[in-house]
Order: sequence, then structure tokens, then C-alpha cells
Amino acid sequence: MRPVHTALAVLVAAVWGFNFVVIEIGLDHFPPLLLSALRFLVAALPAVFFVGRPKVAWKWVLGVGLALGIAKFGLLFTGMDAGMPAGLSSLVLQVQAVFTAVFAAVVLGERPGRVRVLGMAVALAGIGVAAVDEGASGPVLGFTLVVGAAVCWGVSNVLTRRAAPPDALNFMVWVCTVPVLPLLGLSLLLEGPDRDLAALRALDWSGVGVIAYVAWISTVFGFGAWGYLLRRYPATSVAPFSLLVPVFGMSSAALVLGEGVSGLRWAAAVLLVGGVALTSLAPVRPVRSAGVRGVSAGSPPAAAAASPGRSGSLRTSDAPSRR
Repeated sequence: MRPVHTALAVLVAAVWGFNFVVIEIGLDHFPPLLLSALRFLVAALPAVFFVGRPKVAWKWVLGVGLALGIAKFGLLFTGMDAGMPAGLSSLVLQVQAVFTAVFAAVVLGERPGRVRVLGMAVALAGIGVAAVDEGASGPVLGFTLVVGAAVCWGVSNVLTRRAAPPDALNFMVWVCTVPVLPLLGLSLLLEGPDRDLAALRALDWSGVGVIAYVAWISTVFGFGAWGYLLRRYPATSVAPFSLLVPVFGMSSAALVLGEGVSGLRWAAAVLLVGGVALTSLAPVRPVRSAGVRGVSAGSPPAAAAASPGRSGSLRTSDAPSRR
């Protein structure tokens, strides 16, 4: 990769890693489901009027919007609101690569090789270590919800790979339109109109900055830049940079939020990042259907089909991040 594109890949990883800190700050201003709804609303508008019509069937836009926008981010934001630390969330969420590999094996017929199976086992061992650490020092419910978010991200990755969108940014913008009303409805039902109205009335520049970051910088810029890199370079050149996301997430949480990093958490980070690397970058065996080719278990939504000349699919890809 050219130095400028290497710098861009590192920047995207930093943006996605720091996004966890921004979300943590945002949860001091908004209830989690309302914050998630506002994030997608601002990401979709006004961009949806400039990207053109969706380039894939509506069923894929709706499917990914439900799995990624409502389920994954709803669980993630709620888990962090329940006490899951930002840095640990950035790490645990990367286990989505394991769930993607499992779902791809079941749905797409991909046969994981020995290296990939080993990577899945190592990553799950890392989750086990993180669970022990969190169980001794934090709320188990928050940890469980973030793991659930990783499961839903795996579902959305497989749906995205089936959709094979030729334009990552176009697809992501349209996906962002799907969760807005359902998340607002869930927020009114579960968080209450009084709490929502109080948060909106108390909106200040800090809250505006949070929404702008998670919507435009993390979502629109992040996925747009990642898709640009995947169109120019093989996925095997781009994917490893996604492993920097939890590095930036944990370090920025320590610096900005003062989160401590225990020895167990460092051990979990080594195991999980190493396992995700093996799971995401190991060669993929051919799938049953010629219409869907093997791609990495860790492909970020909307970017998983951004490489040209491969029917919108990638043989190997990354993990990513929250936004």
C-alpha cells in the first residue's frame, strides 16, 4: 500500500477505536436506544439524497438494517449503558469474526480450515478470560449484551456478503435509514418519552459533537474510506489494520476516561486479537454456491463487498468496529 493509504487505514482504525469513548460520553447525554436512533438518523440524512438508489435488493437493505442497526447497536449501546467499559467493549466486539465464521459455515457452506478453527478457539479463550475479568470487577449483564451485539454483527456480515453491494457507501447510507423509526419506537417504549424529551431538551454542544462523530466521522467517513481502500487493494492488505481497533479503543479509553487495564484484560486482548487474526486472515475454502465466494469472517458491514472484480465478495477481510 502507498504510504498515504496506509495512513488512511490506520486513521480509520483510530476513528473506530475512539468511537467507543465517544459513545461512552454520549451515554451521559442520551438513553442508549435514543442515542443509537439519532446516530442513524444523522448518518442517513441528508446523505441518502445524494448517493442514489440502493444498488441491491431491498430485502438485503432491510435485513442488514435490522441485524446491524437495531440488534447489534441496540445491544452494544445498552450493554455499555449497563456498565460495560468502552475499552473492553471495543475488544469483546471483535469476537464477531468467530460468529461470522460459524454462520458462514452453516448458511454459506464455507468449510473452515484448521487454522481458522484454531483461531476461533483462541478468540473464544480470550472472551473467556475477559468474562472472568469482567465478572470479578463489572456487571455481567453488560458483558453479555456486548457479546450478543457481536453475534448480531456476525449475522449482518453474512447478510452483507449475500447482498454483495457494489458500492459500500451507498449500501451503508441506505442501511442507516432502516433502524431509525424502530429504535425511536423502542426508546419510547422502554426508556420512556419523559427521559427522551429530557435528553433532547438538555442537548448541548457536547451532545451535538457526539452525534456528529458517531454518525458522520465513524459511520460515513469510516465505512466510506474503508470501502475505498478495499476497492484499491486486496483484502489481505487492508484487513489487518482492523486489528488496531481494540488497540485504539482500549488506549483511548485509558487516556480519556481513565479506564484501568488489568493483567487479565491484557491477556484477553492478546488471545482475542490473535484469534481474530487467524480467523479473519486464514484462507477460505470454496463455498457450495458459486454465487457467494469465500470472504473473511470479519468483514465489516457494507465494506464486505467493496472489492471489484469478485462479484462484490472478498476472500479475506477484517473485523471492525463499532461504527
